[in-house]
Amino acid sequence: MKNTSHIHNLFVVICLLSLNLTFSQGNKQAKSTLFGNPKNIVNGHIRCATTEYEKFLQENNPKRMTNTQFEAWVTPLVKHYQSMRTTSQSGGVITIPVVVHVIHSGQAIGTAPNITDAQVQSQITILNQDYRKMIGTPGDNSNPVGADVQIEFAFALQDPNGNPTNGIDRISFCQENWSETEFDSKVKPATIWDPTLYMNMWTVKLTDNTVLGYAQFPDASGLSGLDASGGNANSDGVVSSYNVFGSITYDDGTFLLDPTYNKGRTMTHEVGHWLGLRHIWGDSTCGDDYCADTPVHHDANYGCPTIVNCDANGNEMVENYMDYTDDTCMNIFTQNQKDRITAVMNNSPRRSTLKTSTKNAPLTLFVNDAEVKLESSCPLSACGAVPNQTIQKITLYNRGTSNLTSATLNYNINNGTNATYNWTGNLATNAADTFDLTINSPINGIINIEIIKANGVADQRNSNNTSSETFTLPTAPTNYTINDFVFRLQQDEFGSETTWSLKNDSGTILYSGGSYTDTTPIPALITQNWTLANNQCYIFSINDTEGDGICCDFGAGYYDIKSSDGSILVASGASFATAAITTFSINLDVVIDSNDFYIYPNPTKELLNVKTPSNSGFLNSYKISNILGQIIKTETFFNVNDYTINTTSLSSGVYFIALEKGTKKKALRFIKE
Repeated sequence: MKNTSHIHNLFVVICLLSLNLTFSQGNKQAKSTLFGNPKNIVNGHIRCATTEYEKFLQENNPKRMTNTQFEAWVTPLVKHYQSMRTTSQSGGVITIPVVVHVIHSGQAIGTAPNITDAQVQSQITILNQDYRKMIGTPGDNSNPVGADVQIEFAFALQDPNGNPTNGIDRISFCQENWSETEFDSKVKPATIWDPTLYMNMWTVKLTDNTVLGYAQFPDASGLSGLDASGGNANSDGVVSSYNVFGSITYDDGTFLLDPTYNKGRTMTHEVGHWLGLRHIWGDSTCGDDYCADTPVHHDANYGCPTIVNCDANGNEMVENYMDYTDDTCMNIFTQNQKDRITAVMNNSPRRSTLKTSTKNAPLTLFVNDAEVKLESSCPLSACGAVPNQTIQKITLYNRGTSNLTSATLNYNINNGTNATYNWTGNLATNAADTFDLTINSPINGIINIEIIKANGVADQRNSNNTSSETFTLPTAPTNYTINDFVFRLQQDEFGSETTWSLKNDSGTILYSGGSYTDTTPIPALITQNWTLANNQCYIFSINDTEGDGICCDFGAGYYDIKSSDGSILVASGASFATAAITTFSINLDVVIDSNDFYIYPNPTKELLNVKTPSNSGFLNSYKISNILGQIIKTETFFNVNDYTINTTSLSSGVYFIALEKGTKKKALRFIKE
């Protein structure tokens, strides 16, 4: 409803709407926070962070339109389409190709946040029901101003390289959760598909788990003095917490959904923002959403209440998708909201081009077509790390019409000698399997992999047969010979953002803390004494939900772990973004000392001698593997100090020999000439 007296308040930060409530981020003006109030006072969720996100984009891109400029641009366009409308429905149906990027950190499909295909697909079903006002679905309504928006959403069937896809793009990163600033700067640019041809959606585990989703408002052009693009093309799309993406209505037993927001309406709401709609209360008390057929709302509504509107001439439209009510309450887009969306779809860059995108058109599929993708390699200081060895995850997709039951893959390290991996299984069309490949290498580098055969014959599509990925070898954790430590934590003012834990290598939490209370000035230093057991590995992690560590708020915070006398520093920090992780061990007795054995000659042309001094125990076994991790030769024996291995059957190259002596292990590199 028009309310010009409130136009200047359109983008007041959401936290100002809840002055009577106190939350962790309510006074954080110095941090350029993106996720703000209001939270649902019943369940603590932040329904939508789009308004704060738009404010952040404007602050960081001076070429991006202000809210007033955008409204000045879009208003005459809306009026134009309203004047041309002769029936309740105008124009044809627009189909938008969609790609959903499922962001995870190595979890199996169906384990949070790596949601299943069925859960992803259910969200697109809900969007189509809601935007088409489909009869017999929750998107239908009998409201006289309720409109069929005439927009449909279809999974992309062609990826940016012209290969077949099902529109679900699973991507593994070496991070469990993400703040919005990190997500925008790291994940979106690395994963986005051309936003002029695809609508990009991301599901993810957000660091602030109270936030449900956010979107990027459409860009505009045609105003003097402004860049035509307005920037931000590499972040354009819609983001959702993984547990509100999809609808419980279609649950096949695999869905991972919040008990309240489980009908898919978070994305209906956020896509509304992406298409140019404002919150129905105009982001200010009795504000303007620039749609004349929506009642003037006092504020955001939660649950599904009955509230008299600001003009006292009826009730607020709590069923509108652009309110904050529960999923089961929402079912209305109005005709004027549709008019606004139509204007955006016809004129806004990266929206208007979607009308003619054919990325949802099916490709001709081959019978035998496999696709391979190497997942990100995560460099770690890891408990149980083996020297010069890492695990590479590989995902194999079936893009053919026949079930994929076998595949032959060649792979190499740093363009060296190829090795073969034979995969077997049973994948239906567009199904995938992720498996591990052990890599031995003396240095960090690049692994290259190629599909040679699918179902025993030559793969029929070459363009999706290869993948390359850099890898970084893990390092063994630092081993300390002391047991007593002192942990110190100086919080910043926003203690509610901070949590930490110390776990042993079996995952048991030994010490932990947070979240804390926000305090001004900064609270007293926390000090704890730890006594840690021998022969164990430990993982310390500290997390900040805002993604800016504990360094920068009105007096610097910090943490450190030291020996009880202060002479040994195990870990310290303050500016660690979302998380910092330190791995270390105490008196860990699993590695043979370098003086406990010898191998010679190295390089060798024929015989490799292994010698173990008699006073240091007996050699139990050895394994020889090549640089690709394939075991070439192995042998087990008893009470042996010296042993000679014939290497004449080995081709020239680099190899590793893993020696075991009781509970102790050691891997050494040698060269066969």
